[in-house]
Amino acid sequence: MATLVEIVPYDASWPRHFLMIARDLRAILGSSAIAIDHIGSTAVPGLPAKPVIDVDVILSGPSDISTASDALAAAGYEARENRYDDGVRAFLKRFATPQQRVYLCPPGNRTHERRLVFRDVLRGHAETVAAYATLKTELARKFPYDGDAYTAAKGDFINRIVGNALPDAAGLTAS
Repeated sequence: MATLVEIVPYDASWPRHFLMIARDLRAILGSSAIAIDHIGSTAVPGLPAKPVIDVDVILSGPSDISTASDALAAAGYEARENRYDDGVRAFLKRFATPQQRVYLCPPGNRTHERRLVFRDVLRGHAETVAAYATLKTELARKFPYDGDAYTAAKGDFINRIVGNALPDAAGLTAS
């Protein structure tokens, strides 16, 4: 069953939710998690977003991904398919409020690096936030029940922003 692509106004409680999620992930994953980062639109103050907290977890090594995946599954996270050939594993905690999407990343992962660059550019440029908010709203109307098409259609915008901020990022996967 397709899920509605719902964009809601920014919620000032999202950073607090992230901190609670990060605390829980540290308890679940222990010392194998070397960094836990709030990514995606909910990490950008003022940006309308799907009400899902996106989190990248950087693990100490690629060999930790399998163990961490098992730990997340045992904690109620549902494994999702990996859409990129980048070593990242995706999980969703659908019945949490707000929903949580967690990505387990090996160290030095370029997808993670791009996500941080994009988030940080948005955090520092109100005009880019406004343009991205407009794009997201238009795409949610255009693809109301096709999250894959919605995400893919944001790719050119994201690639342009990341490419300007990180010139050696050409050809890397958009997220």
